[in-house]
Amino acid sequence: MAEEKSYKYVIIGGGVAAGYAAREFTKQGLNPGELAIISREAVSPFERPELTKVYIDLSVNPTLASVYCCAGTGEEKQYPHWYKKKGIDLIVSTEIVKADLASKTLVSDDGTIYKYQTLLIATGSTYVKLSELGIPEADVKNIFYLREIDDNDELSLAMELYVQNGQAVVIGGGFLGLEMSSSLKANNHEVTMVFPEPWILNRFFTPEMSAFYEAYLTNKGIKIIKGTAVTGFNTNSDGVVTEVILEGGRTLEANIVVASVGGKPVTSLFKGQLEEEKGGIKTDGFFKTSLPDVYALGDVATFPMKMYGEMRRVEHADNARKSAGQAVKAIKAAEEGKTVPDYDYLPFFYSRFFDLSWEFYGDNVGESVIFGDTDPKTPKPKFGTYWVKDGKVVGVFLEGGTKEEYKAIAKVARAQPSVESLDVLSKEGLSFATKF
Repeated sequence: MAEEKSYKYVIIGGGVAAGYAAREFTKQGLNPGELAIISREAVSPFERPELTKVYIDLSVNPTLASVYCCAGTGEEKQYPHWYKKKGIDLIVSTEIVKADLASKTLVSDDGTIYKYQTLLIATGSTYVKLSELGIPEADVKNIFYLREIDDNDELSLAMELYVQNGQAVVIGGGFLGLEMSSSLKANNHEVTMVFPEPWILNRFFTPEMSAFYEAYLTNKGIKIIKGTAVTGFNTNSDGVVTEVILEGGRTLEANIVVASVGGKPVTSLFKGQLEEEKGGIKTDGFFKTSLPDVYALGDVATFPMKMYGEMRRVEHADNARKSAGQAVKAIKAAEEGKTVPDYDYLPFFYSRFFDLSWEFYGDNVGESVIFGDTDPKTPKPKFGTYWVKDGKVVGVFLEGGTKEEYKAIAKVARAQPSVESLDVLSKEGLSFATKF
């Protein structure tokens, strides 16, 4: 007969949201044995964004311990023994294969049945495979997708194997493609970025912003091929990739390929059981789903973005951390017959690579104006962009800022001050934000 276990709270998933939800439960008050985290990954919850930043940098000999939650916010790192000490059952290398939300029952791949009173869905996102875009990749070795620790470890081995003649092609011009190209180049590989969009990070950056980063990367020796799709691969007799084939028939030599062509939320377990919206599980401002006692956190949740009066889904660690905290506070408050304020999230994105580091707050809609020094050859470039909609500043980006300056642009994006014209912002530049 299958083993059965019962918990007051169960979190499915072992990423950023799970780690921060566990932290919030311990702050709010948790009895030993009340909480289980069930993760198909073999390790404790960790800061996933660091996979393309710290963890892949062979020059610093990184360890998993350096990226455990809650390193991302400077709090205590939650080593495996932290969960044990707090009375939390951390069940790793275990995948939930069936979820019957009506009977509050989960079944794992080894047949164990888990009963819960309150469920927190923190299954996160997974990568879009090249084959889903019609690019044949089956049986081609040395194509890497980065989502889990194992992915990075396999890529690190390949990077060491080809350290003398590493020729990497990175498919994708988004955040991960940008950071991985930089990491591979920093580890002495020849790198070519290929993407079909007209400029790097085109869903987020303006053409002027992208021009700076493209020139900077080119100066570092990274080749960039824009507006071009990959159609397939050539391999050697061992099945290892030797060339990337581009549309039109051109080929690029490669012994390492990193694919970063998009992500999608992991929600298939709950299809037909929960309301969905915009590709995610629909929640309220407390991350409660259409079923009582079921909450969705982080990448899988489509929630009310109070500032903009619309439902949005956000794939970013910052929202994973904050949504986890909000959900747990709401759960604990409800148990005491209390309430917490609605979630009021300010969108936040950041990146760092080589000597660059930037932050963005708010919404990148409306007209934009760039300010500051956008010369990619400047030793410490510092520039930014404001977005203005209906006469108000709705978004601010800053490269090379200080902590205080980043706080200032966050404040402006939250306050949405009126502005006379784009010319004013262009002339005042960063001082417009720092005067608030």
